[in-house]
Amino acid sequence: MESNAMEPKLEIKSYATNRLKDWKNFTTVCTALERMYAQGSFLQQNPLSFAFPLLLMQLSLASGTALLTSLLLKPLQQSLIVAQTLGGLILGPSGLGRIDAFTINFFPVRSFVLLDILSSFGFMLCFFLIGVQTDPCVLKKINKNTFMIGIITVAVPMVLTKAIAYILAYCINMDRQLMSSLPMVAQAESMIALPTVSYLLGEFNILNSEFGRVAMCSSTVSGLFSLCATATMVLAGQSVNGNAKTIVTNISSVIVLTAIIIFVFRPPILWMIQKSPVEAPLSRNHFVALLTMVLVTAFCSQAAGLNIYFGPLILGIAIPAGPPIGPALKEKLHLITYWIFLPLFFVKNGYNIDVFHVQLTKYIIVQLVALVAALGKFIGAFVTSRCCCNMPTAHAIAFGLVMNTQGLLELGLFKQMKREKVIDTPTFASMYVSMLIITGSVTPVIKWLYDPSQKYTVYRRRSVMHAKPQSQRRLLVCLHDEEIAPTIINILEALNPRRENPLFVFVLHLVELVGRGRPLLIPQKLTNRPSSRFGRSKGVIEAFRDYEQKNLELVSVYPYTAICPCATMHDEVCTLALDRKTSLIIIPFYNKLHADGTIESSQKAAQIMNKNVLDKVPCSVAILIDRGLLKSPWPVLGTLSTYRVGVVFLGGADDREALTIGARMANHPKITLTMIRLVVDGNVTGNDKEERRVDNEFLSNFRQAMVANNRVTYIEEIVTDGIGTAAVICSMRNNYELVLAGRSHDKQSPLLSGLADGSERAELGAIGEILASADFEGNTTILVVQQHALVVNEHNESHKQHGLGAPQPIKNDERHSLGDSHSIKDDKEQMQIQEKSA
Repeated sequence: MESNAMEPKLEIKSYATNRLKDWKNFTTVCTALERMYAQGSFLQQNPLSFAFPLLLMQLSLASGTALLTSLLLKPLQQSLIVAQTLGGLILGPSGLGRIDAFTINFFPVRSFVLLDILSSFGFMLCFFLIGVQTDPCVLKKINKNTFMIGIITVAVPMVLTKAIAYILAYCINMDRQLMSSLPMVAQAESMIALPTVSYLLGEFNILNSEFGRVAMCSSTVSGLFSLCATATMVLAGQSVNGNAKTIVTNISSVIVLTAIIIFVFRPPILWMIQKSPVEAPLSRNHFVALLTMVLVTAFCSQAAGLNIYFGPLILGIAIPAGPPIGPALKEKLHLITYWIFLPLFFVKNGYNIDVFHVQLTKYIIVQLVALVAALGKFIGAFVTSRCCCNMPTAHAIAFGLVMNTQGLLELGLFKQMKREKVIDTPTFASMYVSMLIITGSVTPVIKWLYDPSQKYTVYRRRSVMHAKPQSQRRLLVCLHDEEIAPTIINILEALNPRRENPLFVFVLHLVELVGRGRPLLIPQKLTNRPSSRFGRSKGVIEAFRDYEQKNLELVSVYPYTAICPCATMHDEVCTLALDRKTSLIIIPFYNKLHADGTIESSQKAAQIMNKNVLDKVPCSVAILIDRGLLKSPWPVLGTLSTYRVGVVFLGGADDREALTIGARMANHPKITLTMIRLVVDGNVTGNDKEERRVDNEFLSNFRQAMVANNRVTYIEEIVTDGIGTAAVICSMRNNYELVLAGRSHDKQSPLLSGLADGSERAELGAIGEILASADFEGNTTILVVQQHALVVNEHNESHKQHGLGAPQPIKNDERHSLGDSHSIKDDKEQMQIQEKSA
């Protein structure tokens, strides 16, 4: 943590070592004041001979090379750090820098003072952003399993690298400096940093998966253990050298500066958060104040004799995770920091590294230590994740590779070791190259091995059809705005909640977030009075609060707000459905349809989310198409004499699920249910005999259960092809307040001939496409249902590919319970306990 005030001199001296023969007499860089700005090429002046135009050219080269390498490596799923590290080597003596004309014109020695200052400024902002994205609350999520994983993942490489370092020192004749530095090289290569792991997981959008949570908790333990071990070694070495005063000074400076940041700088930050709504953008005054704090803490770090990056890093960690500050800072600073200033940092490092001047023996020794450290991390992480967390083999391999990644923090440590002369320049170059090789090798393998959607796999069906009749009904409803809330409330009321069948509704308001790697899920509390803490979720929460208050002991509502990028929005939906054991998810269609058939512009976030949810959902899902019938927040069944519900049945698992939902609604005294079955020439169609058998058995049970209900009508319509199917469906317009249909059907069925191939919106299926088309005019609300399917063997997999799901007979003993059928009051108390623990 010592000061880096001498770094520019050391960096320029190292650069001069590679470029100048008489570098020992190199002490001063002089720049004339009149050589700052060029007068123009027309006056026969070379712009590169002046400081400011030269700096602009260096910024252009650094950013352009970083962009080019990033685009070239994109097919290999490489991270930004790998691309920029490689870009620095390309511009340095290991690449284009070997051409004297290139170096003399674009990167002369005189330019490195200003270059070093700007790169240090960018690196300081980068460390601040790393701190902002590091959530200290992850410490609360550490359990004994992740603690064991974190300790062993660091302990194994430390033991192996120390052993190989001493063996190499004993068996190989090497220079004294390398021999003395090998233990510290081994220690540095064994370290694991939480921000590095967090950055990689964020790039791959798997931060909020179960895999990501284990990696975050384990890397936190590993980082703390690594820090303690490294600090012990450094302090022990300084004690041997008699630098006791330096030890006391450094520790005191760290404690004092950390206390100042926590007790002086953090309270104003908390005040800013209090004055801003959760989703409101950060004001200009608050942003400038925060940026000023970064500069002041960096100055305090230098004044205290610490590294200039220490203060901004601690300040970033001290800022509470989540909006409004975290996303705003990343959105405003990420681009200029990572694409303008940070490439300069890698170019500066690249010019200090000439891989062709590194002795082969020294390079092999350092690479061997780095390889042993990587192997030790992998073994420790792989074995413990398999034993402690029961990870699948592929996930455990990916986990071991994640713990091997290195980034800016590790590079900063290597530079600190070089600055303190713990290692020499060739050793630093070898460690630099090893970081590039290891991180560049593991990132594409991680992407190939780990599929985040696998965390949503369940081994028992979660659907309305397979739930016990006398049990809780757990539903997750998703909204992007409050406009669709009344329609969803109408559907919930139609589901006819009763004391023996209470309704548990988990309301998820989805807010798109741009510029933040870690999604945020905020549990909200229903209160009798409106709260400013609801932010943009206020209208949604108040609508469902009123619905719950009018249905006490029948309905229990649990609102959430998910603030996340649209690419990962489905993760929040599927995770909440998995954790809360819901049997059905209701998601809105991304296009808003009107009664006259016109279509309002689509919401991109909703379109992306719907596609991902349908592919990865752990339970049944229904897409809600709202044509704007009623916009009142109170139930429609209290104002209408009858509420007409229609179900279109062609056959298949999705249609059976839709009819099950309709059957649940049919028990409501004001609902009339009409089930329309489409057949070809009086015969049931379908190539799968087992599927037809299940359909017939299901319909037989349905008709038997509804025989005493005179509000239920069963109709069979005979059609010959897809045109006849479309005609029957279009004839239903304006005859029903709600129409239910399955999403997927047998594509070989004559009922869909001419429809399936022309479907433009695959998430609705052929029947849903007709119901959402302009031909189906009217105010009808539509639910397109997909039943949760289990893939347990090849036979079921083939059904899934045809959109039929795995066929199973309908038997009461095969249905699983989503909860006990006791009172809503007891369930409410139990859910509150779960919310507090979460």
